[in-house]
Amino acid sequence: MTIKATINPNDTLDSKVPAPRTAVLDDAHLGDIKGALGTIRLDDTAPRTGLSAKLKTLLAIVGPGLIVMVGDNDAGAFSTYGNAGQNYGTSLLWTLLLLVPVLYVNQEMVLRLGAVTGVGHARLILERFGKFWGAFSVIDLFLLNALTLVTEFIGITLAAGYLGLPKVASVVLAAAIIIASAFTGSFQRFERIAVALCAGSLLLIPIYFMVHPKTSRMAHDFVVPNMPGGTGQLATVMLLIISIVGTTVAPWQLFFQQSYVIDKRITPRFMKYEKVDLWIGIVIVVVGAAAMMGFTAAAFAGTDGFGHFSDAGAVAKGLAAHGGKLVGVLFAIALLDASIIGAFAVSLSTAYAIGDVFGMKHSLHRGVGGAKGFYAVYAGVVAAAAAIVLVASDHTLGLLTQGVQVLAGVLLPSASVFLLLLCNDKQVLGPWSNGPKTNAFTSAVVGVLVSLSIILTASVLFPDISSKAILDIMAGCGVVGVLAAGFAFTRRRTATKEDPIDRTGRWGHPRPEAGGEWRMPPLETLTRPVMSTGRKIGMGALRGYLLIAMVLVVIKLVRTALGH
Repeated sequence: MTIKATINPNDTLDSKVPAPRTAVLDDAHLGDIKGALGTIRLDDTAPRTGLSAKLKTLLAIVGPGLIVMVGDNDAGAFSTYGNAGQNYGTSLLWTLLLLVPVLYVNQEMVLRLGAVTGVGHARLILERFGKFWGAFSVIDLFLLNALTLVTEFIGITLAAGYLGLPKVASVVLAAAIIIASAFTGSFQRFERIAVALCAGSLLLIPIYFMVHPKTSRMAHDFVVPNMPGGTGQLATVMLLIISIVGTTVAPWQLFFQQSYVIDKRITPRFMKYEKVDLWIGIVIVVVGAAAMMGFTAAAFAGTDGFGHFSDAGAVAKGLAAHGGKLVGVLFAIALLDASIIGAFAVSLSTAYAIGDVFGMKHSLHRGVGGAKGFYAVYAGVVAAAAAIVLVASDHTLGLLTQGVQVLAGVLLPSASVFLLLLCNDKQVLGPWSNGPKTNAFTSAVVGVLVSLSIILTASVLFPDISSKAILDIMAGCGVVGVLAAGFAFTRRRTATKEDPIDRTGRWGHPRPEAGGEWRMPPLETLTRPVMSTGRKIGMGALRGYLLIAMVLVVIKLVRTALGH
């Protein structure tokens, strides 16, 4: 399928204005859009007026949003959602509904950054905030990605074990497939493999109907929040909720989608199509997550296994006992598929970020010879994760799977703060920068995530903490959040009076809704923003607190492993 459309990153809407240079750092990121389901040529200026033309354009654009979302329903997600369903039934389904707007807003901001700037997330953080703050962000990403990649291979071993396949051969073969798929030197071939794996995730739907959980109960638990377990289980439930947040909205997604949008050569002209792509991915990931919670709850309800989750392999056995051998096999295949697509995305996220930081050529459009460092990082992290899984004990790996999701949830506020600051940087996004509603929502999300981590911290320090104390903490965080929002609003009003921003005049282009094609100028021409003392103190305090929270998460996981 070939669609002809012009995508010139230097286009302006006023022919009298010379086309400016943009900040695209790798020339492989300029050219035809070669997607898994279609191609959009660089030299075609045809408008998209008919339904057929719009559909073909969407098919060519589909990829970044779909892969980042389906990749999020990876091995760690199978473990987390299986844990929720087996131990607490469908009582935590409401968390998925609340996470839908969080998923969209976070990923919409990074796809906007990618399309408008042409620069990866890690590079933007380093250039706009300096090495000190950039190092924190990139080190967090690298360590968390390394651990996440290990969990993907844990999922591969669990699926292979259930299917009766040898562990060593399965891990080595999976690693070879993951590496070889990226080493083709063709972005389009890689995306076709990735999209095919995304289609494999739909296996969760027939499993749902074969197990047939109670739809009415699931519908109720989707919209009615409920905290299962008594006071003694509150800390464990909070740990699981943070795991759900971490596995559904993970920091690696931000880095991956921004770089992948750039690598696919998507520009602001196709922003609305990429947003549709993102919504397709969100629907698939939420439906898949809900299905896992639902059929796991139904399979273990009334059995000795209810409330005693161990791993995804045991979930497959429970499903087979409830619905037949075919159900267990389909679940194992879905787990294997999810682990491989997750490994694709996490490995690429790491390689893109390292390429950004060290200025290496980093594009799937290049062959191995044209981007040796990029491919070396990609292959290296995959091989290292595979080796760790082969030598580590099963008990250690089981503990790691849950721990990674919790750590992702704990580190998310830090990643969200950098994202929010970048999307309010007028030199970076110009007329595409955040509006007040997006800022208010994202700030509220950061506040909720910090509140969750504070509750987790309190539950670790005080294992017998009461429900009233939890509510008091939430109320206190809410008061602080309202005061912080009022302070931010006052500062914004003052700044606007002193330096009003005319989004239709200052940048010399129409509003984005009218089809503006404004793109960020070269990075070296931008003036680095000055960090106020208050902002430095606030970010430093957040970073310090999150480090403490990470330590306490490790303590909680160790206590859980020891049975305390």
